[in-house]
Amino acid sequence: MRGARHRYYRQPRQDAARVAVHEATGSIVFAVADGVSSATNAEFGAVEACRSALERMLRLLSLGQQSPDFQDVAEAAAERLRRLARQRLDKEEPEQAEVAGLYATTLVAGVVRPDPAGPLVDLCRIGDSGAWLLDPAAGRYQQLFDSKTGSDALFVVNEVSPLPLLPDPLPRTSTRLAPHEVLLIGTDGFGDPLGDGDGQVGALFARHLAEPPTPLWFAHMVDFTRETFDDDRTLLAIWHRTAAAPR
Repeated sequence: MRGARHRYYRQPRQDAARVAVHEATGSIVFAVADGVSSATNAEFGAVEACRSALERMLRLLSLGQQSPDFQDVAEAAAERLRRLARQRLDKEEPEQAEVAGLYATTLVAGVVRPDPAGPLVDLCRIGDSGAWLLDPAAGRYQQLFDSKTGSDALFVVNEVSPLPLLPDPLPRTSTRLAPHEVLLIGTDGFGDPLGDGDGQVGALFARHLAEPPTPLWFAHMVDFTRETFDDDRTLLAIWHRTAAAPR
């Protein structure tokens, strides 16, 4: 959803998300991006980073990789942004700062693979977008990456190192999705007001995401209002589905 600030100033949403199924393996691949507001064309950077990451993960799975090489995925996304900058600037080798000034974006990319013991989740992150495991019954959120707003953070830091920069090492994590858990991937428009998940926002989503809601109700929840939180907001949720559960 487009945040209140961008709605007010009639500016485009700078978040993007893409999801696809790799039919041969039954895996779900996904990418969520948050274009950095200081970049002049952040919305295009976010869209293209997601598109490139998804294309690369699907190709790597088709080549037989059980879990994609996320360094390869990140480099492909960074190269897509450099290619856009070359076309935009009509310059063979734009500086990294020039690419970032046009298309800087965060990225969380990953795959959920079926497994008899429960779906396996592999993710990587560039920037400050986040991922969580939600236990709806307990109302508990487990952060899968370091938090900038949780109780473990002494200060809230808004500085971000986005694509086309590539962190070394690339932050990545793996986990297993239990039957009672929901995997959440979101931009900081969701993560910042969520915090540790022990407030009203956490309670709202824990109550309504125990089962997959209708798309309209899901969008209604994501469009919540909380004072001072006016950023674009994107949330992807993946549930564990047993054979008996409805589609």
